[in-house]
Amino acid sequence: MGEFPNKTMRCWIETTCDIFLEPERFCDIVVFIDIKIHAQDGSFMATCALRIRGFRQRLFSLQRLSIAVILMLLGFGACKASAATEPAGYAALVTLFQQWREFEHPTLKGWLPDYSASAMAAKAAALPGWRKRLDAIDTSAWPIAQQNDYKLVKAEMNGLDFNLRVLRPWARDPAFYVSVWSFRSDVPLREGPTSYPEVLLYTYKWPLSPTAQSELAAKIGMVPAFLDEARVNLKDANARDIWVYGEQELRGQSQILASLEAGTLTVRTLEGSQHATLAGVSQDLLDAVANARKATDEFVGWLEHEAPSKTGPSGVGKENYTWYQQNVHFSPYTWDEEVVLLHRELERAQASLRLEEHRNRNLPPLEPAANAEVFAKLNHDHLDKFVNFLVQQQIIPDKPYLKAALEPQLGEFVPEEKRVFFTRVTHREPMLLLSHDYHWIDDARMRDEPYPSPIRSVASLYDIWDTRAEGFATAFEELLMHAGLYDDNPRAKELVWIMLANRAARGLASLYVQANEWNLTQAGQFQGKWTPRGWAKANDTLTPFEQLLYLRQPGYGTSYVTGKALFDRLMTEYSQQQELAGKPFVLRDFMDKFNSEGMIPVPLMETEMISKDAMEP
Repeated sequence: MGEFPNKTMRCWIETTCDIFLEPERFCDIVVFIDIKIHAQDGSFMATCALRIRGFRQRLFSLQRLSIAVILMLLGFGACKASAATEPAGYAALVTLFQQWREFEHPTLKGWLPDYSASAMAAKAAALPGWRKRLDAIDTSAWPIAQQNDYKLVKAEMNGLDFNLRVLRPWARDPAFYVSVWSFRSDVPLREGPTSYPEVLLYTYKWPLSPTAQSELAAKIGMVPAFLDEARVNLKDANARDIWVYGEQELRGQSQILASLEAGTLTVRTLEGSQHATLAGVSQDLLDAVANARKATDEFVGWLEHEAPSKTGPSGVGKENYTWYQQNVHFSPYTWDEEVVLLHRELERAQASLRLEEHRNRNLPPLEPAANAEVFAKLNHDHLDKFVNFLVQQQIIPDKPYLKAALEPQLGEFVPEEKRVFFTRVTHREPMLLLSHDYHWIDDARMRDEPYPSPIRSVASLYDIWDTRAEGFATAFEELLMHAGLYDDNPRAKELVWIMLANRAARGLASLYVQANEWNLTQAGQFQGKWTPRGWAKANDTLTPFEQLLYLRQPGYGTSYVTGKALFDRLMTEYSQQQELAGKPFVLRDFMDKFNSEGMIPVPLMETEMISKDAMEP
């Protein structure tokens, strides 16, 4: 063997084997081995990920092992490597996926993206070629999980197609041009149409190193030119609600930059928060931040000046909405079916609330925390109670990241006059939002236990995961109530139904907005009217923000309820599958399998977790 150049190479290997698990039972096992080889001294690091259908993945690392050991691992038991068929085809999909992700991004000049009409027309002209390459891959002999990875790539291509034909955020949506962010979203990627590249202040370690200062100055330095481009790209926009309500999103960017200049900005991520300060940084970075804030303020002024001329509808219409849900988000529902489903959930939540209130009529009301000290104690005590409940009641296993993912997200005390819907809930019982904050557990799992597939190990674009992320988080609230989380505090059960009623009301409103039957003012009024106890207000700081997001991202507002329905279906079918096999339903086993699927839409999980004879027709 000739000498290798002095550099590191990387490859990954996949093979499929039969593994003997118990008497008379064999299971398919997929082995992914990611190998980084340092060619000069022959040493390498290999990460091996084993995935067995119906079992959690197993990850382990191998350091400075001989290649013979790797080959032995690939050949253990009754392994049957199929290098000439499946892996080659799947490897082609992975390569296509990686190239697709590069294409999906806008072209850049330095850090400045190009979302001009000509650039987007070029994307549209090239898209059929990408679809042709995908269509040429034969998946007929692949395992279901790999076929689903293929479907995820196809859904992303459909998402770009929809954006190019219908949504066109770069040409209709001023909020698309927000690019500076101080906090990590709790879901896999930031919700809604988002421009690239994002300036993610929370990804830096503060105080900034000289290298980080230089990079951040360049990134923030592109903001004035980007907003100049926005004026050109938005010149023919006429979607009134998206325009008028979007102004507030740009004001938010200005506030972030002003706080950064003032030294009062806190940035938040999965691991916690940092104080972001510009003390001692370069003049280039100081100038870049000041210029970006000034350009943002001027852009807001331009939006305000142009607003009176914007008179057109903002929704995508029923037919487009249904196409998007079914071809990008894997939803089985049409616009009309979602209306029926959300009306039913609103009615069920309201009726269940009144029955729970009747049951608790002789109990004292659940009062909110009176001050910051009481609220802090309530938060931390109930965090411990919540995590212990999950583990001791055998709902999910204990993990090092379980409490660590939730603790940094605990809220701070908010005075009564400044509270919005969710703080009205958390100041009475923090575990309601801790249940929904399963998002952060999902995020930590993606970080620490990545799915072995290169396609599923990263978040899908276009919020394809919304029914899994938001739908399950909503379902988890009710699941834990039924599992006994609030048996010692019955009044807290009322909050579960209030939360569901709010989500059904706001989702219904978003449907009528997408159909161009309501505007955002009417949507906010409906959401406020049908949220129990008057806890949501049409003109507070939360409701307009939510309704704008659900207008900008079709289907996101309903995903909390539609995703919950899909999760309920999955649990029903899994229990039926167990019953047909003469086995009990074990919640922990079901949750392990559910979590092991990755952040993919629930209908795809169904094909991997449920046998055909147990599926509902």
